Amino acid sequence: MSVPAGPPSQATTTTDHPATDHPAPALASVAAPSGTVGRPGTAADPATRSAPRRRGRWIDDWDPEDPTFWRDGGRKVATRNLGISVFAEFLGFAVWALWSIVVPQLGAAGFTFTVDQQFWLIAVPSLVGATLRIPYTFAVPLFGGRNWTVVSALLLLVPTVALAVVVQNPETPFGVMLLVAALAGVGGGNFASSMANISFFYPEKEKGRALGLNAAGGNLGTAAVQLAVPLVIVAGAGIALERAGLMMIPFILLAAFLAWRYMDNLSHAKADFRSFAAATRNRHTWIISFLYIGTFGSFIGYSGAFPTLLKNQFPEVTLSIAFLGALVGSVSRPLGGTIADRVGGARVTIAAFGVMAVGAFGAIQALESHSFGLFFGSFLLLFVATGVGNGATYRMIPAVFSASGELAAEVLPDDERAAHRTRVRKAAAGCIGIAGAIGAFGGFLIPRGFAISNDLAGSLVPALWIFIGVYAVMAVVTWAVYQRRGAPMAAAGI
Repeated sequence: MSVPAGPPSQATTTTDHPATDHPAPALASVAAPSGTVGRPGTAADPATRSAPRRRGRWIDDWDPEDPTFWRDGGRKVATRNLGISVFAEFLGFAVWALWSIVVPQLGAAGFTFTVDQQFWLIAVPSLVGATLRIPYTFAVPLFGGRNWTVVSALLLLVPTVALAVVVQNPETPFGVMLLVAALAGVGGGNFASSMANISFFYPEKEKGRALGLNAAGGNLGTAAVQLAVPLVIVAGAGIALERAGLMMIPFILLAAFLAWRYMDNLSHAKADFRSFAAATRNRHTWIISFLYIGTFGSFIGYSGAFPTLLKNQFPEVTLSIAFLGALVGSVSRPLGGTIADRVGGARVTIAAFGVMAVGAFGAIQALESHSFGLFFGSFLLLFVATGVGNGATYRMIPAVFSASGELAAEVLPDDERAAHRTRVRKAAAGCIGIAGAIGAFGGFLIPRGFAISNDLAGSLVPALWIFIGVYAVMAVVTWAVYQRRGAPMAAAGI
């Protein structure tokens, strides 16, 4: 097989493996830095050795569903790509959340923004990040997973360097600050491209675990940046907000280097526009996307707003504890998926909405009594519930599409059922991308909800009551569609 020419300095055989000091005999060709590769256990064809080569690390023959291929080196290559992907996505989430912990510190640095302006600075990165998720998903098939991970990591330098510049001058206009905050949205897009890339590396039976690790590792970036920034900006005398952006630069460069040096592009990773088109025609895509606003969107929204809520409502409390909300929300996400596997994603999602309503009600009581302990505990409960609900709702997607597909297949001729099931699986993949993008808009809606509530009523309480009402509606929708006795999906145990 011939491919475009690469640089003369590239390796000219398929037995070299640049990621290690020694050749990997079973899968040496898979990890070669460039060119056409053969299947594990087969000798490189002499014609292949002399063929022109593409620039970069490309794998042309990747079949994780083949047990021999997977055992003899495929798993090792996939694991290596997953590890670097998690690190890059972790940084993406960290940059995405950077303004959530910078905004509460702006007053100490001499800025005089209103509460409404503060919440705009928190909300706009989520708005941009959610919007970028769909195009980022298709970037992997267009440019290659390794190539796009390098590019998307380097793009994180733009919002971090820009932040470091603008926060040094308290006279910076709000419009400029808002534009720089919007740049942080590129970090939110990284989640979509990272998940799309890793899904190509793993066999179906292991995709759930790999994608779960990738997602959870990324989510932890929010907690990490909210822990680190308050410590870094006050090291030494005074407050140096520019360090919040500068501290990210070495890690971003490291992620880009690791991706360039050790990750791989897969030639078979193709953009599947049909799966997205099929998903848009399925009503469950929009139902689940609505629910995902309540789970994942709440996690992003509360993570962004929580440090500012603490600063404004309880100024006597140190911001160094604000990271705990995002932390417990991140680590509880895998728990939600695990419980959903046992008792059903719909049940866990309904329970999560119930607990989120309880947490919001507790926050209302805390605000009325000015009880920090109750406020902090209620929000931690909210974060745990968003994490569990996040994992459970995500787990519902393949189950819902599989069950709805089987219901539709019952009226089809036998010779059409296999093709129908294939279309259903592709639609489920499209739903994952769409729901992830729509759900992230919750990260914009929640901070703006707090801002509007504060402007109109001088309190956060009305916003929290509205959130409780929304969670009740979402719980009812989940029950009516997936659990109600007599509903078409109820018998499937979603």
